[in-house]
Amino acid sequence: MEASLSQHKLHDIANMGMRAAVGVIFIVHGAGKFNEGFLGFLTGYLGLPAEMQIPIALAEMIPGILLLIGICTRMSASLLSIVMLGAIFYVKQAGSLDGEGGFEFDLILLASCLVVIVAGPGRVSVSHVIKKLPRWLH
Repeated sequence: MEASLSQHKLHDIANMGMRAAVGVIFIVHGAGKFNEGFLGFLTGYLGLPAEMQIPIALAEMIPGILLLIGICTRMSASLLSIVMLGAIFYVKQAGSLDGEGGFEFDLILLASCLVVIVAGPGRVSVSHVIKKLPRWLH
């Protein structure tokens, strides 16, 4: 028994669009974490050491880039899902869905990452173009 998504071209474009949108959002958010303002937030509000600034920024940027080009998409989306769970439960403390301190944006990013994990990279991706890539790199 095998499950597969429809082979319609619009599904491939929609899959690529979701991957690209999520990837760009994480690239932009990861790049913003390199500035000094985030360092103050990290060490003050969150109480984390300053050495965590670069790993946290890279944990968003690198998977974002990989999602954008369509390689290692499932692994990247899995890592970003963990980042979003941390944002929802540790940073925002799951206080309220909307309003100040709300986690609705984080929740939709988490849901989008879960869709990418299930759907995979799609046919509009580097993984699909390079046929000899091992399956685990899709």
